[in-house]
Amino acid sequence: MAKLSQILDQVDSETILLPEFQRGYVWNRDQVRGLLRSMYLGHPVGSLLLWETADPAVSARGSSAGAGTYQMLLDGQQRITSLYGVIKGKPPKFFDGDAKAFTGLYFNVDSQEFMFHSPTRMSGEPRWVDVTQLFAKGPARFFARLASEYGEDLAEAYLDRMNRLHQITEREFQQEKITGADRDVEEVVEIFNRVNSGGTKLSKGDLALAQVCAQWPDARKEMRAAIDRWEKRGYKFNLDWLLRTTMAVATGKARFEQLAKVGAEEFRDALERAVAHTDTFLEAVAGRLGLDHDRVLKSRASLIVAVRLLELNGGEFDDRSHRDKVLYWYMNSALWGRYSAMTESTLQKDFDTVARSGVDGLIATLERSRSGALAVRPHDFEGTQGTRFYPLLYLLMRSGSARDLVTGRELTSAALESGSQLQRQTLFPTALLRGHDAKADAIANFCFLADGDHLGIGQAAPEEYLGRIEAENPGVLASQWIPADPSLWRVERYRDFLAARREMLAEAAQTFLEGLREGTAPEEEELRPLTVVAEEAGDPRSVQVRTLVEELREAGYAEPELDTVISDPGSGRVIAEAEAFWAEGLQRGLGKPVVLELDPEQADLPRLQELGYEVFTSVEALSGFVRRSAQEASGTHPVEVPAEPVGSAGEEHDGGDNTEKAFHRAMVSVYERAKEEAGYTPSFFLGMLADLGALGTARKLLAAPAVSDGFSNLWERGRLDLTVEAVVLRPEFAELFTAEELDRARGRLEQFGYAFAG
Repeated sequence: MAKLSQILDQVDSETILLPEFQRGYVWNRDQVRGLLRSMYLGHPVGSLLLWETADPAVSARGSSAGAGTYQMLLDGQQRITSLYGVIKGKPPKFFDGDAKAFTGLYFNVDSQEFMFHSPTRMSGEPRWVDVTQLFAKGPARFFARLASEYGEDLAEAYLDRMNRLHQITEREFQQEKITGADRDVEEVVEIFNRVNSGGTKLSKGDLALAQVCAQWPDARKEMRAAIDRWEKRGYKFNLDWLLRTTMAVATGKARFEQLAKVGAEEFRDALERAVAHTDTFLEAVAGRLGLDHDRVLKSRASLIVAVRLLELNGGEFDDRSHRDKVLYWYMNSALWGRYSAMTESTLQKDFDTVARSGVDGLIATLERSRSGALAVRPHDFEGTQGTRFYPLLYLLMRSGSARDLVTGRELTSAALESGSQLQRQTLFPTALLRGHDAKADAIANFCFLADGDHLGIGQAAPEEYLGRIEAENPGVLASQWIPADPSLWRVERYRDFLAARREMLAEAAQTFLEGLREGTAPEEEELRPLTVVAEEAGDPRSVQVRTLVEELREAGYAEPELDTVISDPGSGRVIAEAEAFWAEGLQRGLGKPVVLELDPEQADLPRLQELGYEVFTSVEALSGFVRRSAQEASGTHPVEVPAEPVGSAGEEHDGGDNTEKAFHRAMVSVYERAKEEAGYTPSFFLGMLADLGALGTARKLLAAPAVSDGFSNLWERGRLDLTVEAVVLRPEFAELFTAEELDRARGRLEQFGYAFAG
């Protein structure tokens, strides 16, 4: 047993360290609040697991273990880091994560609630006490003001509560220890994985990096510096990827176990070359193909093979023709998902191939895997922006002679007056396609404009503006592979338009790629990076997703991949085009991968679930899951709202005045009309009515940061008149709601093009 104050002192004195194989800090604010609340209430918070060792070869994060016996914290990192951060006001030396998770925690001495700083709730309210200041300066510092505001008797009660919180540093933690001079890192990692059953298991890469850091303590820092530099350029890589790339340079092998044969000096030299080769290849990809940011740079595994090729070739391409042929192979390996399945074995085959026969051997192998053909076909452009072929559209726009549809200027950084930004826009606007069972984010529906230029299309069909812009700048449509047949520009011909444009894109792509292979692709001056500003989607579903992601980011959850393809790790086939995908869980390193798939009929849900993914098919379902998880983590519970009885349209119910009764009937009526007139059954809405009553349901939906799933479904059916927002705005119900609630309802309807009276 050890007091918390002693444990924190041991962290400061570095007698308690964090082993290098441990992943970083992943808790969010709700978990921190829950931990402090449990500590304050005296609830159990679990024991600690430590590894007592004197082995100087064991590497510790953020410090050097040095001589003597020390303790490695195996289980309890998140709890001890959170308590250290809140109590000390800074992260411990071994910290690797987002300090916002424990910065700015306050305690309400009256309600005994923990909350992170909220100016609107806490301004001028002395009963909210800064927890870090409480530990730094003691409870007595706050007494005088509380006494002057609320009287000494009440202030004494508040002081007792602050003392109770301050005393959590005297709380004792049960400690279990792994001892024995014969324990090695592999055995301890196995123990850690068994204990850490609720989190992500340590990978072979984690263990390999720990072994590297044991020989070279600064390895992680040096690798992180390279990754951070690439991120500033718009490319995101992780430690596992750079470790595997370095291993490919050092050994030509794909499996992490081979790193055990690499000494510290050899690894350091290999890392330096791996970083240099990566820079060389990224410069070629960006400067020749225009793939200058992360959303269009696909297949990290293909980059590893390209780095290995450069290592075998002295760190450079032979000439322009050799570079273009390597880029041809890279694009095709990414487009056809060469490494979507069996990555390690496929990588090793390609390492061996490139050593024997260079890039020609890689191309031949790829052709054999594709039954002898690497041709791009029109149907390959059928997906949305999350599919593998979206980067090919971007490549064509960047490396060809695409022109701005408004001004006719070439879309190059030199020609753009606005600097270096492009606007991606849909040709058929989202709102126009409502009710046509068609996706606006189809690859073949995108065009690119100079940022600041506007087609002035609003919700117009292409037939209203494409003819005009072609007349003003002849040839501009062909420069962006847009069909010139006016009959295809009508909304009822949308699918025919996409088919025709896919034909044009496939022909242009095949010509360009074959030109790379044969050394005949035209080459202008080196392409300079551009920033693409995506058109803000005008449909409620996109707004829902965007709002949810922003909320989760603010709460400390991981950043997802948006509009991305998920491939089966066994076969490599695409099993979902997800709106959002948290590959390492909502909190990196904790829990299962999470998929938000809003078109479940187009995904292989059984296979996703078989692979262990948490799959959500509505934004509200995922939002509710996160909310319940947060309440469980923080130890809080939602306020219960009394329910009103739900009856059929026209049925009276007890309680309330006539206006409330009429509102209740109107809410039940929209449920029934949605079923009968719009073919949509809002079951979740009916459940809310049963649980919260009509007024409670309306107020909850209006208070939400984004529109509901029901709103999105009714928008797609062209029936916003059946939304709660439309009912709330009826003149006879205005007295039931605040001005703010009415403004919010009106704003949502106006945002999505609904014209209403009143």
